[in-house]
Parts: sequence; C-alpha cells; structure tokens
Amino acid sequence: MAQETYYVKGMSCTSCAKTFENNVKDIESVEDAHVNFGASKITVQGDASIQQLEQAGAFESLSVSKQYEKHSPRRLNTLKSNWHIVASSIFLLIGIYLLVQLGEEHPVTTSAFLASIAVGGYQLLSTGVRHLLRLRFDMKTLMTIAVIGAAIIGEWVEGAVVVILFAISEALERFSIDRARSSIQSLMELAPDTARVRRNNELMELNVSNIQVGDTVIIKPGEKIPVDGMVTKGESTINQAAITGESVPVFKAENEEVFAGTLNEEGYLEVNVQKLAEDSTLAKIIHLVEEAQNEKAPAQQFIDRFAAYYTPLIMVVALGVATVPPVFFGLSFETWVYQGLAVLVVGCPCALVISTPVAIVTAIGSAARNGVLIKGGAYLEALGQVKTIAFDKTGTITQGKPVVQSYQLFDESISPEYFFEKAYTLEALSQHPLAKAITEYANEHVGHGPLSDVTDFQSITGRGVTGEIDRSQFKIGSPSMFDLNSEQQTAVNEARQSGHTVIIMSENERVLGLVSIADAIRPMAQNMIAKLNKLNINRTVLLTGDHEVTAKSISHQVGIKQYLSQLLPKDKQVKVKELQEQHGQIAMVGDGVNDAPALATANVGIAMGGAGTDTALETADIALMGDDLSKLPYTMKLSRKALNIIKQNIVFALTTKALALLLVIPGWLTLWIAILADMGATLLVTLNALRLLKLKD
Repeated sequence: MAQETYYVKGMSCTSCAKTFENNVKDIESVEDAHVNFGASKITVQGDASIQQLEQAGAFESLSVSKQYEKHSPRRLNTLKSNWHIVASSIFLLIGIYLLVQLGEEHPVTTSAFLASIAVGGYQLLSTGVRHLLRLRFDMKTLMTIAVIGAAIIGEWVEGAVVVILFAISEALERFSIDRARSSIQSLMELAPDTARVRRNNELMELNVSNIQVGDTVIIKPGEKIPVDGMVTKGESTINQAAITGESVPVFKAENEEVFAGTLNEEGYLEVNVQKLAEDSTLAKIIHLVEEAQNEKAPAQQFIDRFAAYYTPLIMVVALGVATVPPVFFGLSFETWVYQGLAVLVVGCPCALVISTPVAIVTAIGSAARNGVLIKGGAYLEALGQVKTIAFDKTGTITQGKPVVQSYQLFDESISPEYFFEKAYTLEALSQHPLAKAITEYANEHVGHGPLSDVTDFQSITGRGVTGEIDRSQFKIGSPSMFDLNSEQQTAVNEARQSGHTVIIMSENERVLGLVSIADAIRPMAQNMIAKLNKLNINRTVLLTGDHEVTAKSISHQVGIKQYLSQLLPKDKQVKVKELQEQHGQIAMVGDGVNDAPALATANVGIAMGGAGTDTALETADIALMGDDLSKLPYTMKLSRKALNIIKQNIVFALTTKALALLLVIPGWLTLWIAILADMGATLLVTLNALRLLKLKD
C-alpha cells in the first residue's frame, strides 16, 4: 500500500488527534493511519484525498496539506476564526436580558439561549453525539452530555456559558500548542525555498527540491544556504547557530562543508551540492525531532494508561452523583442531576492527558533550536534522572589531535630555528600523527628554512625515524632510541608526568632536545565539568585507551573525579555496564564512532558533533550538533526542568480535579466552576510547559 505524510493545522489536544486518527482509519480506502501530535502530521497508508482527510477532521476544522506551509507570525486566533464565540456570547447576553424582561420560561428567552448553545457548540455537540453513538468517551463526549443534560433540566444559562467557555478554552489551547510547536516550525522555515543554480554553464532559479547532487549553487552575502555541500569558490563566515547552536560564526573556505539553513554573512560562495534537499542535515534533524516529539516518555505512557480507566470512572461517578442521592435518600432529583453534570465537566481528562506531551514537545523543540538533538521523550526523562556521566577522552574531552605543548633544548649552541628545521625535514617524510604535530608547530611558530635533502631515510616502526642531512646523522623519535643522561631523563619524566608524549632528536648521537606532545584539552572542558558539579552530578568518569599517567593528568586538569585507563572500545562497554551496576543510570558522552558500543549500552548515549557525522545521529540518544561540550550542562538543566514540569503538571491537574469534585459533597459544584476548573487546569499546565522555551544555553 502507498504511504503518504500530510501536515495538519488545528490539532490542539491529544484526544482530538486520536479521534482524527480513528476517523481517517474509518475511510474505506485507508489501510492504516498514524497521527504525530507533536509534529502535527499524519501518515496514511492507503489511498485518501486531502478532501477526505479534511472531512475526517471537520469536527475540529482541521486543514490538511501535502507540503509544509510557512506561517505568518503567530498570534492568538483571529476574530474571523472565532466568530462562533462572539456570536454565541451575543446570543447569551440577549438571553440574559430577555430572562430579566420576559422570565425564564418564555419561548423567546429559551430560543436565545438555545441559539447561543447551537452557534457556540455546533462542532462540540455534533462530534460529541457522534462519539456517544459509537461509545467513544472523550472530552467532547463528556461535555456534550453535560450541555444536553443542562438543557433538559432547564439550566439554559449555564449550558450556554459552558459552551462559550469551552470554545474559548479550545482557542487558547490551540494557540498555546502552536507556541509549543514553534521551535520545530522555525527549523522548517530555515532553508530557502529556491536557489540560484549553475547547471551546464547556465544560471537558473530552481526550487530546492529540484536541485541535484553535483549542481553548483550560488550564495550571495546575507543569503541562507539552501543545501548541504562543499565550498568550491570563495570564502566567508557562516552563522551555523540554527544547526549546531554555535554562537560565533565559523569561517569557511574552499573544500570545507556547509549546511542547509545556515547564513552566509559576508562573502560570495559557490557550493557543490553533496546531498539532495530531503537528505540534508537540516532535513534529518527535522525528521528526527518530529519523531522524537511523538516518542512517549514513561510518564506519558503511564498517563495514557491511567486516562483509559479514568474517563469511564468519571462517567460512573457522575452517574452515581446524579442518581444515588435522589433514589436512595429522597433528595432533589434536579439538584443532583445538575451536580452529576458538573462532575462530568470537571472530570474531563484534557489537562491530565496534555500535561506530559506539551512539555516534551516544547523541550525537544527548544533543544533542537539550541543545537541539541534529543531523540525521544524517554531519553529526555532518563537524562533528568542521571547522576553519573562517563566521558570518552579522545575527541570528546580532548580535540582528538596531537599538538606540540612545549619543547626544551639540551644543547645551548643550537637555536630553535635550527632544531625545528631539521625536525621538520625528517618528519615531513613520515605519516605518523606525532610527526604531523611537529611539522605543523614548526610551520606556525618557529618557521624553517629551505628543506635539505635527506639520504638514508629509515622508519623504525613504533620508535621513530633516522636519516642523513648535510652529512650529519639525525634521529627523532621515542626516548627509548637514545642514551639519556640524568638531566635529560628527568626532563622526560616530568613531561610524562604531565600526560605528554615525548619526542627526542639527536645529531650524530648528540641529544639536541625534546618536544612534548599531547592531545590538546578542549578549552571549554573544565568549565563544563564545573557546571555539571553545580548541577549535583555526583560522579564524572573518564574512559580512555591511554596509559594511567595521561588519564590521571587530564582528569586532574579538567576536574573529572574518576578515570579508567588503557581501555579498548569493547572494554569501555564493559566498564559502562559496571558503572550502571554500581551507580544506577548513567550517561555516556563520546564522538559517536568508535564509542558506539558504549553509547548504546549507557542509559543515555550522547554523541559529539552530530552535524558532521551520520553515525552520531544514528547511534546516540542525544546528539550535540556542534563540537561544543558547553551544551551538555544546558541539556542536563533542560531535561531536569522538563521532568519537574511534567511532575508539577500531573500533580496540579489531578489536584484541581480532586478539589473541584470535593465541592459535590456540600452541593457547591456548579457547571460554571466545573468548566472554569477544567479550562484553567488545561491552560495552566500548557503555560507551565511553555516556560521551557525561556531556558537558554
């Protein structure tokens, strides 16, 4: 069966989304359907037209489109879309005036209230009656029974007020949910719709969906980059904040990668297209965020199970309130039927059901806008409970690249320029990463003269290289290749105590000096660990394949409390399991490539640099899109705040319902109080969740 995905406008509650999904499934030509409430999308398996889908969503005036439509700035729903609320309110005021003038029983008075209920509650009542006939008990079913019951017992004013307040509640709720979805919608609006493309020496304006791999795209200063690609001409600073969360623009030149949705700030660029628009990093982020927002956290799964029993229970309680006092205790039938109807209204599960998903949608969308991809509510919730974080060393705490830290000359007769000129000449012939560190340092800091010819060059595996330069025999490599005196050996030991790898060079067996090389620690690593400590992360652990001296040194410099050294990738996985047994839930931070087994084993796997690697996006539960460790404390704060808000919302929703229901005992519960309690609870849990939008990196 064919499968199509459509964007839906107007879904404001999870129960309405479920109703829409069921209605679509009822279409004869549809095999299956699945609504993603967070992303406001529906995936349909089978054959259905947009008209059929909109008919299925007519109960909430849903509109359906194949392509995402960019929105104008969000504002509270306009007068045009809420005319029924205004008209219903006018009829209510007329009815109240006639009530005073003509009396409650006059047909004209009743007609005014009936018009108010019909105009304001047409969609509510038509949907509720249809669900009642199908024995589907949701929020609108309960409201419909309450309004019809109020009309039957002659409570016209309160029936009309319930309809109007419910309509206002839905309008405000729809606005609030749109705000919660605003983060992902802003991502979808990042990339331009069209681009200038040079194809076959011809310049043309194309829709981004028609751009092919291998095309050349022209980007002028101030324009957004439409596709992922490689710069082939020009250079510029690129604002990548939308993708990686980096606050500082990044300089890009030829043969460097750029991403769709980023902003070209000042230079002219020509970019060779590497990926189709639907395969770009931005497209992958949007897809993963949409899926993540629909992924239910354990708290939401509990609420869904609870609501399945809660709604029928409310129906039974309302029936009991309406019948038991008049039947068994001879009390007023009209009074207690009214109380039963109020119980139905106040018992609506809307606030409870929406309390968790609105927080998850907001948190995941907000994180994505700040360069952090959280792949589901379960991971968001799990991270908030983590007290132990394990870090890979290479490429995570360190930059993953050997860099010269210092050097020391043992022969005063030679200059640094002479030392590094000979070192450069030899190491330029080697492919070893340490050799590259020396040649780069010589280029950047000391300089070197014209390269001399090297004869009798020899590479000694695992130790170093030798060769003859200007009739002198030079050796450069591990200290084990040389006979060192006590002073030289002390210098080597001191460098090693700092976690550095030592390289020594000699000329004709005369030791000239040493170079200390280390994988440079990321500048933000120490600050990141300090912030985690303030967040009461009780234990931080460094996992590395390096020897103990290096692991100890780096842990001490950064502030990590524990280190485990000389670990192979498979050993890291074992250590993660041991840490779980000792300390409970743990998070693992790595580069997403050789750390994949450990990342998968941890309760929450966090990958660095997701924007550049598909592996990180696929293997990790959370991806820091930029190579920025400072995003980790922000993500921890966001997850904990989201977890607290979910708990607050659940407690608040249940407490509000319980307090309102207690008013039944003295007979004080009215339809007015019931609808205000339900509406207030729904709006407050939504607004509480929207506080997550204010949390900044």
